[in-house]
Amino acid sequence: MCGRFVLDSPPELIAASFGLDEVPALTPRYNVAPSQDIPVIRAPAGVRECVLTRWGLVPAWSKEPRAEYSTINARAETVSTKPTFRAAFRHRRCLVIASGFFEWARAAGKAKTPYFIRLKAPGPFAFAGLWERWEKDGQMLETSSILVTDANELMMPLHDRMPVILARDDYGLWLDPGIRDPARLQPLLKPYPAERMQAYPVSTAVNSVRNDGESLIRPLPSSPAAAQIELF
Repeated sequence: MCGRFVLDSPPELIAASFGLDEVPALTPRYNVAPSQDIPVIRAPAGVRECVLTRWGLVPAWSKEPRAEYSTINARAETVSTKPTFRAAFRHRRCLVIASGFFEWARAAGKAKTPYFIRLKAPGPFAFAGLWERWEKDGQMLETSSILVTDANELMMPLHDRMPVILARDDYGLWLDPGIRDPARLQPLLKPYPAERMQAYPVSTAVNSVRNDGESLIRPLPSSPAAAQIELF
């Protein structure tokens, strides 16, 4: 799954990386959590735009504008058929911008250790995401979810799932509002190559959503940032 992530890239770099004319004023965030606002890129009319959405998808047919914790992620295997996500999968796909994410590993008899995972290539990247618009009685809420798939070799020691990280060449296909056939999209929902990623343990301070700041992604003293985890 993906329950916490980081976005510390400046707006001008995000704009250049994703072909955007404008990006909201964003401040670096090192502990993004469910129910918070997150920036996503969508192209409902074929033109890319970056907007803020609440993390935790609320379907348009929901009676109340409340998201269940389970809707922060959508499983790649069932996203095209599950009622909560299937309409968004066909009509409202987006890119969730990130610089890295966290996962927790439990060693035998010990508390879970948080790991920070990022791409070796510098700069922001994108999770495959979905967005929805809920409206009722004059209220309007836009929400989003991150797709998850099977873990790659790097992630397996930490969790059996990982977020879907899209290749840059696939951004256009994922955002194309004219593509609604799940068979054309499903091949994108695969594990990202493990050799292009790295992970290292970080402070348990990230466990609290109240904590933020660059110190949360610093490697522990015994763990060089350049090294991948070696749990397999």
